[in-house]
Amino acid sequence: MASVARRFPQHLKELRIHLCQRSPASEGARDWVKTQYVDIKKANPRFPILIRECSGVQPKVYARYEFGQEASADMTGFTTKQVSETIQSLVAQQPK
Repeated sequence: MASVARRFPQHLKELRIHLCQRSPASEGARDWVKTQYVDIKKANPRFPILIRECSGVQPKVYARYEFGQEASADMTGFTTKQVSETIQSLVAQQPK
C-alpha cells in the first residue's frame, strides 16, 4: 500500500469513503481505515479524505476531481488489499 501513501495528484480534489460500522460487507473498508488512513493523511495533510459511517450502507468510495467530476467504486465484500487497489485506481484515474 506504500504506493498510495504518496502525494495525490492536483486534479484529485477529494476522497469520500462510505461504510457501515458493523456489516461484514464493510469489513475491508473498516480495516483499510484502521491500517492505511493515517499514512495517507500524513502524506496529504491538507487533502480532504472523508469517512462517512452509516448503519446498513454498502461500502463505496467516491473520488471528486477538478471541474466537479466524480467517479465511484463499490467495495462490497472487499478485502483490505482490494480496497487499497480500488482507491489506487481512482487516485490514478484522469478526469474525463
